[in-house]
Amino acid sequence: MTTPSTIRVVIPLKVKRRNGRPRIVPPADLDATEEPTPDPRTLRAIARAWDWRRRLERGEAATLSDIASAEQVTLPFVSRYIRLAYLSPRVLERLLIHRHPCALPLDKLAAAALAPWIEQPGMVFED
Repeated sequence: MTTPSTIRVVIPLKVKRRNGRPRIVPPADLDATEEPTPDPRTLRAIARAWDWRRRLERGEAATLSDIASAEQVTLPFVSRYIRLAYLSPRVLERLLIHRHPCALPLDKLAAAALAPWIEQPGMVFED
């Protein structure tokens, strides 16, 4: 009787998508102490969008073109990501206060802001 030359080890891992990228998640009992956190890029993008919105509301900038030239970015970039300032209050609360991670990449999160507020939590979070 010969012994096998290889050993097979099975580790129960899950693959979850976070910000559009696959992420390997260890078993729940090993990962129970780690709190899920949102992507810092998402939080910065939301803060930036709110800054742009406030500039428009205060009259510091008259158009999105003014913001784009002041920030040295393109107009399509500003027009796409300013939508983040119009996410539903429930989504913003879960992202910013409760620190739930977003299941969407940033560009799809900005597109989700166009949906009705009642539908946004189901689109943005995995649960």
